[in-house]
Amino acid sequence: MKCPSCGHEQSKVTDSRLTDSGTAVRRRRLCEECQSRWTTFERMQTATLYVQKKDGTTEPYDREKLMRGIIIACGKRPDLLQRIRHQVSELEEVWATTGTVTSRQIGEDVVEMLRDTDDIGFIRFISVYYEYQDIETFQRELSRLVEKGSAPAVATGKKPSQQSLLDDAA
Repeated sequence: MKCPSCGHEQSKVTDSRLTDSGTAVRRRRLCEECQSRWTTFERMQTATLYVQKKDGTTEPYDREKLMRGIIIACGKRPDLLQRIRHQVSELEEVWATTGTVTSRQIGEDVVEMLRDTDDIGFIRFISVYYEYQDIETFQRELSRLVEKGSAPAVATGKKPSQQSLLDDAA
């Protein structure tokens, strides 16, 4: 495996352990050239899972894409990362039984997972996932969530830009 620092192709494994309930192996590596250290993960490849998007197209499932979105929502809360990885692995097992899962199902399952895991991550995730068009709609839906514990209604219209979300938050 190439060193991410110097590109040297010789490295050695200094530590190996099971993670994500035994579904992955975490390896610490050491570059034999520059002595840089890094971590790799090895996962069992199961049957290929496909995601059916809103526009009807289908693409291969990408765990890293999902994790990036969740990590952004739960930003700067590293204590949750291991728990979230484990929960995503559990969701993937459920989705893998069908071979194809809709992007809507993935989103709804992540919303439910975050509802039970991290209040702030949950709020940040739904603020983007449900594409709220204005702060009043978001506040109304958030109040409804707190009172009833149900999923918010999906807003209509185009997805807000990151800048508009930042402007609304200010």
